[in-house]
Parts: sequence; C-alpha cells; structure tokens
Amino acid sequence: MTYDEAKAKFIQTWGTLATQWGINRTMAQLHALLLIAPEPLSTEDAMEQLQISRGNANMNLRELIDWGLIFRHLKPGERREYFVAEKDIWKVARQVAKERRRREIKPVLEVLHELQQVDDNTPESAEFKRVIDGISSVAGFADSTLNAVVRAEENWLMGQFMKVFK
Repeated sequence: MTYDEAKAKFIQTWGTLATQWGINRTMAQLHALLLIAPEPLSTEDAMEQLQISRGNANMNLRELIDWGLIFRHLKPGERREYFVAEKDIWKVARQVAKERRRREIKPVLEVLHELQQVDDNTPESAEFKRVIDGISSVAGFADSTLNAVVRAEENWLMGQFMKVFK
C-alpha cells in the first residue's frame, strides 16, 4: 500500500469512527488530516486535500478548535492561518470525553434533576419518578465514567484496559 492509499484510508476510517463520538464526518476527516500532517496546514491545504468548500472547511476547523482538538499556528511573516492537531492520542481521547460529557451528559442530568421534582401523589407520577430515577442513575454512571476518563492519566487508563482483557 502506498502512502497516499494509506492516508486516504486512514482519513476515511477516522471520519467513520469519529461520527460515533458525536463529530460529523467532515470535521473528523479534517482532524485526521491534521493528525497525520507533519507540518501545520492552512485552510487552503485542507480544502484541496479533502476536496471541500471554504465554508465547510472554516466551519469545521472552528468546531475542532472549540472541541480543543486542533490549534491555530501562526507562521512569522504569513498572513494565512495554519492549524495543527493535538498529536497525543491519549489527550485527544480525554478531550473528546470531556466535550461529550459537557455537551451531552451534563444537559441531560440537569433535565433529569428537574424532572425528579414531580410531587404529585398519583400512580402515574410514582411510575414516572421511578423511571426518571433509573435513567438518572445510568446517566450519573456515564457522567462519572467520562469524568474518570477526563481525569485519568495514560498509565491508569492503560492499566484499566489491561484488567478488562486479562
């Protein structure tokens, strides 16, 4: 397999994988491109290599910056903005977990807490509260787990994975 074939396959696969993390395919493909780039890339570089529009590139680059997965890189004497990805995959995994927790789990927990305040004394409200308490328990577990990943050091996380596979 040539480098160009491997690069295309990696970008395609990362795009598919990252959609399961809550990241859109183009955003993930941009991230993949920047992950493997040996030097910072400009918006134009990304547009050309991924065959995407300027608007699509700009929107997804901003979103990747918001997620904390890429950073702006200024080159002295250049007017163009360049971008570089966080290359430490453990940091990437923790950052994705942190963002998913902030964007998905925290809002759900807030709504569930509000819903638990039902105080009618009816069989329907008792069943409602029982179900909401169960969902809240699972969401709380997910929140705790993601929080542990966010705080985890690489060695601890690797140790936990190794325990699972023993």
